[in-house]
Amino acid sequence: MVLADLTAGAVQDAERRAATRPLADVEREALARPAARDALAALAPADRVKIIAEVKRASPSRGALAEIPDPALQASLYEQGGASAISVLTEERRFGGSLADLEAVTARVNLPVLRKDFIATPYQVLEARAAGADLALLIVAGLDVKTLGELYALIRELGMTPLIETHSAEELEVAIDLGAELIGVNARNLKTLELDRDLFASLSERIPDTAIRVAESAVLAPEDVRRYREAGADVVLIGEALVTGDPVATLNAFLAAGDLPVRGGEE
Repeated sequence: MVLADLTAGAVQDAERRAATRPLADVEREALARPAARDALAALAPADRVKIIAEVKRASPSRGALAEIPDPALQASLYEQGGASAISVLTEERRFGGSLADLEAVTARVNLPVLRKDFIATPYQVLEARAAGADLALLIVAGLDVKTLGELYALIRELGMTPLIETHSAEELEVAIDLGAELIGVNARNLKTLELDRDLFASLSERIPDTAIRVAESAVLAPEDVRRYREAGADVVLIGEALVTGDPVATLNAFLAAGDLPVRGGEE
C-alpha cells in the first residue's frame, strides 16, 4: 500500500530527526513562534475560487517534476500570482521536500503556509509549527480515528488550521464527525495512486456549509479549475501545473477560470 509506506517512511525520518532534536526542544520552538496566520479567513468562500499553490519537486505517481532550487522564490511567485495560501511538500523520500523548504517559504511570504506531509505523530505537528507552518495536513486514510482526533486537537491547540484530506464518503463522514472546518477531497487515491476526476463532484454536496471545500489533484488546465468550481469547490490545491510552467501566468489563468460564484450565487 503506497500510503502506508509513505507514512511509515515519514515517521521514520521524524524519529531520526528527533534523535538530534528532542521533542522538548521542538515544542519550545513551536510555542515561541508568533501566532499562526488565519488560514480559514484566507480561504473563506468567495465569489471567486481560491487557490492553494504547492511547492512540489516530485511525486510517486509522476516522478521528478521540477528542481525548484529556491522554494522561497517559487512561493513568492505564487503570492504574486494571486494564490491565497501556499503548500510545501516536506516529505523527503518520494517528494524531494524538506523542513528547510518550509522554513524558507514561511520566512518569505505573507500568506498562510501548509505543511503537506504524511503526519502521524505529535512530533511532526510540533515540527510544522516550529518551522512556521500555519496549517498541517491530516490524511484520514492514513490514521486511525483516535490518532486523527489527537493530532487534530494538537494542531488547533497550537493555533494552526488542520486540513483534513478524504478520498471517500466514509472518510468524509469521519472528517465531518471531527468538526473539520477545512475539508479536502483528493482525486488521487494514495493507496493505489489511481485518479478519479469525478470524486470531488460526487462528494461535494455531502460537505456541510460550515466547512470550506477543497478540491485536490487532477488539475492541469484552466478547465479543470472551472469544473471543480462548478462542482462546489471553494478552494483548489494545485501543484504539478504550477511547477512545470510559468507560475504567475498559470495562476492568473486558473483564477480567471474559477471566477464564478458558487455559494450564495448561481450554480
